[in-house]
Amino acid sequence: VNQDGVEMVACSRSEGHAFEVLRHLKIPAFFLSTEVNPVVTERAKKLKVPVIQGSSDKVKDLKKLAKKEGYDLKKVLFVGNDLNDYHVMKLVGYSASPSDAHKRVKEISTFKLNRKGGEAVMRELLEEVFQLDFVKIGLY
Repeated sequence: VNQDGVEMVACSRSEGHAFEVLRHLKIPAFFLSTEVNPVVTERAKKLKVPVIQGSSDKVKDLKKLAKKEGYDLKKVLFVGNDLNDYHVMKLVGYSASPSDAHKRVKEISTFKLNRKGGEAVMRELLEEVFQLDFVKIGLY
């Protein structure tokens, strides 16, 4: 929070490439957040990722989204870092967590990442875990 009371978040700018690759591969991505916050809104807008904000029940909201879009939850990958993500991560087929996630969340994660939240977690997931070569894909 700066001196004017405005909340700011530090994050890696290289994360944008990960979401560009997902769009190129026609793999949908969404942000699901309990917060109603302009920081989340602006980050989602910059990354061109649809966002569901103010979720008081992430399981319910993800089920609603999956039904609307026709997604099989067993084929969904959810990236979470805190206890409010725990039940969603148990619901989906695959999950990932950054290195600074809550220990209970890390225990149930399919993929335990090396980077902390805000340090290009999606980039690590795509390049290191799924071994996607952004150059070979044809974007760069």
